Amino acid sequence: MIQAIRGTKDILPDNISKWHYVEEKFKKITQLFGYKELRTPIFEKTEVFHRTIGEGTDIVNKEMYTFTDRSGDSITLRPEMTAALVRSLVQNNLLAQTKLQRLWYFGPFFRYERPQKGRQRQFHQFGIECLGSEFAESDVEVIQLADVLFKSLGITDYNLIINSLGNENSRNQYRLAFLDYLKSVKSELSDDSQNRIDTNPLRILDSKDENDKRILENAPVILDYLDEESKEHFDAVTKALNELDIDFTINPKLVRGLDYYSHTVFEFQSEYLGSQDSFGGGGRYDGLVEQLGGKSTPAVGFALGVERLLIILEQLDIFNNMEDEIDCYIVMRGNEQSIYAQQVASILRGQGLKVLNELNRRSMKAQMREANRSNAKYAVIIGEDEVKENKVILKNLKESKQEEVLLTELNGYKF
Repeated sequence: MIQAIRGTKDILPDNISKWHYVEEKFKKITQLFGYKELRTPIFEKTEVFHRTIGEGTDIVNKEMYTFTDRSGDSITLRPEMTAALVRSLVQNNLLAQTKLQRLWYFGPFFRYERPQKGRQRQFHQFGIECLGSEFAESDVEVIQLADVLFKSLGITDYNLIINSLGNENSRNQYRLAFLDYLKSVKSELSDDSQNRIDTNPLRILDSKDENDKRILENAPVILDYLDEESKEHFDAVTKALNELDIDFTINPKLVRGLDYYSHTVFEFQSEYLGSQDSFGGGGRYDGLVEQLGGKSTPAVGFALGVERLLIILEQLDIFNNMEDEIDCYIVMRGNEQSIYAQQVASILRGQGLKVLNELNRRSMKAQMREANRSNAKYAVIIGEDEVKENKVILKNLKESKQEEVLLTELNGYKF
């Protein structure tokens, strides 16, 4: 037996309704905020991610699925969407059409990492990107959209963690001070953190090593290095969130994992996920469009891990009463009624009803058992007499009541 590749999972029919549920919520909420869907290929030129995510990140160094195609080009299965979306935006000159672009996406992504709860090598993300506004209002809008989405899904208890990485000037000033501190404690840090000092020092703030966490308690805090512009932006974000009654906690050690972030960064956490409690996050990335050949364009967005979101919803029993009901199951007394049964099914489906036909020529008793097993509301019973008289017997399986209905009356029948 050939099995699925480690770190991938089949989404089976019994679970697909959960995916459809969250996907419909994504579509509905993004429409309320005026966001439009954009889809990109699942693979890009490797340069798209090398140039934007950062050479010193785990994604680029350890996790990307990269290969050389037959033309000799280096190709990468997309590990995240923001860089790919910006590449599309620049290539298709979308900002020339509308100066402010509100976009959303949903799809599979790929990272070679250790599979764990809610984290797979092929995983799915939903995200939004707002491009074209430098002001705090856009930061707040994307966070507010997430908050509305969570509440519409039934998630009322989650943690929003926010921080500011400041503008380039603030970040450079902080980086120098932070590097000085790291060098003074280098020998005490974990091997991973020591390796990051020269490549991606800010990522050390996100270290999961307990000893690193203890050492970093005395490290300089980035909020102390924000210049006036950066302070004003962050203050405007936090003030608006307070006005909107969106609870948040400021964590000056939150940096996120990608090099392109600036100013506001944020993360969504849930206690239902255990120690690995993050199920999404994002931030502002004002320099990314220019990095990929476009004009300087401020932007902000977020992404949610769908698998982890589903774990939270399952813990909350959101899917407990979600059953994929069938409206009608057509039951035949004999095989000779099969063509008539298909005609009846067409009439019912024309009304938008979900209908199952018998295909295995089983006994009437077995068909009725299957109708009940499929959770059908009605059994549509057809025998020789029903064919002759152009009618059917409708049996309400919930109430055990039945009646004869002419085909000409089916269109107006209140199921």
